[in-house]
Amino acid sequence: MIIEYDGTNFSGWQIQRNSVTIQQILKEKIELILQEKINLLGSGRTDSGVHAFGQVANFQTENKIQISKFLHSLNSLLPKEINIKKMEIVNSNFHSRFDAKKRSYLYFFSTQKSPFYEKYTFYNPNFNQYEIEKLNKISREFLGEKDFTSFAKTKSEIENKNCTIYSIWWKRKKNITIFYIEANRFLHGMVRAIIGTILEVYKYDDFKKKIADILRAKNRIYAGKAVKSKGLFLFKVKY
Repeated sequence: MIIEYDGTNFSGWQIQRNSVTIQQILKEKIELILQEKINLLGSGRTDSGVHAFGQVANFQTENKIQISKFLHSLNSLLPKEINIKKMEIVNSNFHSRFDAKKRSYLYFFSTQKSPFYEKYTFYNPNFNQYEIEKLNKISREFLGEKDFTSFAKTKSEIENKNCTIYSIWWKRKKNITIFYIEANRFLHGMVRAIIGTILEVYKYDDFKKKIADILRAKNRIYAGKAVKSKGLFLFKVKY
């Protein structure tokens, strides 16, 4: 399944106690249709308030289902914030998380106050003071394989914190500034911490040394403050 969702009113993707999550809602509705318990596997966790254009999830069922009919039935049961864009049958050993080769995220900043931007952008009327050329120069310091311990939430349980960033850039279209990043994997909170760090080191001429020092420190306290979750979208997962 390729899923899009507005994460504003959800506590992220992953099922957790005493919280409403995307995975929980999807699992409940799929089981209601199938009348069968399923294990729903997602390509990765998104935090509370984070959105998705292209989350991927898979499940196995003993039922024989007609994809188009099932897709229509499932979408009719889901809340307005969640939509299944596409479904297809895959090999029985497919795993949406472990088989993923690349993942990408988008983040949006706006300089114009608008009710239509409120839930999906980080509003900052002075954001155009950041020059795109310099933002891109700073961002290129993150390219390649690096240990991103300094950019992961301190309670991250993953031991191997090496990630490879393939592409990272900024673009501006009138009152919207777009940040894009693609990597083989991301640590918990990593994208928002990278963005926050880029914006913090922007004021320094020796930003290359600043970033190198933060990476070398392998400690979250040295990286910048994470930006708000509402501007972040899981864009695409590649297999």
